[in-house]
Amino acid sequence: MSHLTNAHKQKDDDIGGTNLIARGQSGADAIKRIKELNTKLSQSSSKDRSRVAEYLQNGETSGYYNSKRIQNYRKDDANPRNMDKLNDHQKRALLKRKRLGDRAVKAKIYRKETQRLEAAIAAADAEVVLHTEESGFIEVENEMEKTYKLTQNQLKAHLDEQTARHIYDLRLEHYSPYGMNYDRSGRCGLLYGKNGGHIALMDMHTASLKTEFHLNEKVRDATFLHNTTMFAVAQKQHTFIYDDAGVEIHRMSEHQDVFQMQFLPHHWLLATIGRAGYLKYHDTSTGLLVSTHRTKLGACDVMAQNKYNAVIHCGHLNGVVTLWSPASSEYLVKMLCHKGAPVHSLAIDKSGRYMVTGGADSKVKIWDLRMYKETHSYYTKGGIPTSLDISQKGVLGIGHGCNATFWNPEALKYKVKDPYMGHRLGGMGPVESLRFRPFEDVCGIGHSKGFSSIVIPGSGEPNLDSMEYNINPFQDKKQRREAEVRSLLDKLSPEMISLDPDVIGTVEEGDVHSRYERQKQLEEEANKRNVQQGEEKKEKNRMRGRSKIKKKLARKNKNIIDENMLKLREAREKEKMERSNNSANKTAGDVVDSVKEKAPAALKRFFK
Repeated sequence: MSHLTNAHKQKDDDIGGTNLIARGQSGADAIKRIKELNTKLSQSSSKDRSRVAEYLQNGETSGYYNSKRIQNYRKDDANPRNMDKLNDHQKRALLKRKRLGDRAVKAKIYRKETQRLEAAIAAADAEVVLHTEESGFIEVENEMEKTYKLTQNQLKAHLDEQTARHIYDLRLEHYSPYGMNYDRSGRCGLLYGKNGGHIALMDMHTASLKTEFHLNEKVRDATFLHNTTMFAVAQKQHTFIYDDAGVEIHRMSEHQDVFQMQFLPHHWLLATIGRAGYLKYHDTSTGLLVSTHRTKLGACDVMAQNKYNAVIHCGHLNGVVTLWSPASSEYLVKMLCHKGAPVHSLAIDKSGRYMVTGGADSKVKIWDLRMYKETHSYYTKGGIPTSLDISQKGVLGIGHGCNATFWNPEALKYKVKDPYMGHRLGGMGPVESLRFRPFEDVCGIGHSKGFSSIVIPGSGEPNLDSMEYNINPFQDKKQRREAEVRSLLDKLSPEMISLDPDVIGTVEEGDVHSRYERQKQLEEEANKRNVQQGEEKKEKNRMRGRSKIKKKLARKNKNIIDENMLKLREAREKEKMERSNNSANKTAGDVVDSVKEKAPAALKRFFK
């Protein structure tokens, strides 16, 4: 019994934890407990008080108004201002409640208030533990220290054992160079060798191999589809879809000589582009080809998707970047990013505000997609930027030559002098692909000697939203099936892809008359434009006197109807009617006489 009493005393001293919520306390214990909690809250920081108030009263301001309202109710009960609207029973009950308080009801109310306060404190404590608001970036103690001088071997000594396991190198020289792609959850990685077709599906949490097979032909790109059970591989001639066991499921004959692929998870669309310069969208849920767009800019081997609005960005050999949607046969935007130099790499951040391009001029340019203007640029040493990627927290990774350079999130907003971190691949360049692993501070680098995994602190998103489809790395088989069905039910139409996704579902402002007037004004402006274009249209030369001024004026005034034209038409109609009447009144003899008069002199001897 003494042990239970001491345990309860220890619970009274602590204010956190879900197991410490009051259950079955008496009124006196509840009052004592709530006083202790309020005392400890008053001694805590203002940030902690505001966090508890958010869960308890939906904010400090609403808590103040709630307490005021309760005080007003109690004052009205103590001193009723108007009892005329109450009947006799309500008046007696009010006077009895004022004279004799119900002890059981008061004790119940105090217990409920104590439980609410303890639950709010427990939720605030859980928020602190589960939701890390700031990522763990490396910070220096003085200005003389530089974070980009820190090597992976030096960093590994300060990491925990689980994180240090992600620093390793895989020597795979037979089928190099290698590319790497992660799924949306970061649980699995797809490693593919471009020369020889070596495909390896890996579990990145346990660093184990799930599937491995050889295609014995050139592979240009590989990407996951809606989850880790299926992935697409762009081979030498066609694109194939395989399952997680390495079994070929489907051959996509419509996609030939594909260089790059992107999968849109919310629309279930596989976008491909290749040697012919045709951008194709394929619906993987129905197996139908949605649209085909001819870029008219030649072969294209650089493509990235904007995760904010699902618009595809394509980089071309003439330094131009075009933005595409399956609902439009023409490009949405065309930007000249690198004058006189082809685009070699492309990346867009998850907010959809900034685009980063790397060209053959060894420049990395930052573009603001809200204005489609260049904000600033960086110069890469040691080689052209062959691969770009932006992590979930905004860290920019650049693969150039035998180097991988990483810039902090502020480098996208304004020009920064020094990079955040760097990694040198001695004798293993050039970098073929650089990809950040979702929800982890890990970056995978594919190069000419195999694959390297390094740790970049602060690059991954620490908070996991398990309600999003197929991004939970710990989901089981049942959860994966349920997520697949729900994502199919919530699949978006390809026509909904536009530059501004917020337009979908909005209501056009203005009434019917204002919209009609605006439409009429637009039609008038279009008509004026057409008239001006018609006037500016050059008159072509005609033959045999038809280009004279008189003929030109006659053709121009042919459709103009004025008073003189109406009189001329009336005169012609009148003459025509008279001629028809005269011809009807003529007899056969008159006809013969008229023919005799019109006949030549040599033939008149034949008429009697």
